[in-house]
This record gives sequence, C-alpha cells and structure tokens, in this order.
Amino acid sequence: MEVSSSQGPYLMDDNAVAKFLGVSKATVWRRAADRTIPRPIKLGGSSRWVRSELLAAIERAKVARNIDGDA
Repeated sequence: MEVSSSQGPYLMDDNAVAKFLGVSKATVWRRAADRTIPRPIKLGGSSRWVRSELLAAIERAKVARNIDGDA
C-alpha cells in the first residue's frame, strides 16, 4: 500500500521500499533495525516508511561517503 503525493508515494510499505532501494524486503528490515534507514511508523498493524525520511537517509549516506573518501 502506498499513499501518493504529486512527487510519488509519501508512505511506502516494505515492498515499495525494497523496490525503491533495489534490495530485498529482508534487507529493508535489517537496515531499519541497524538504523541505516529510519524505522517505519506503525499505523494499526501496518508498517510504513515516510519517503522524505528515506531520501534524507540516502543524502546522509552520500555526505558520509564523501567525508570518509577525503580522509
């Protein structure tokens, strides 16, 4: 299930996150557990990720990669 905005889905389920990141669902859950990506929000019995939070995590990883690469 995805809730969409004009720029794509706002809330994404684990299937959508896996596709977005190009990884398996198991990897999505591992990355959420190790805090590489944000943990999902719970809506009833469902888990959903906020697209903007995933994009921010990707940007942080890019900055960290560039900082680590300069050393």
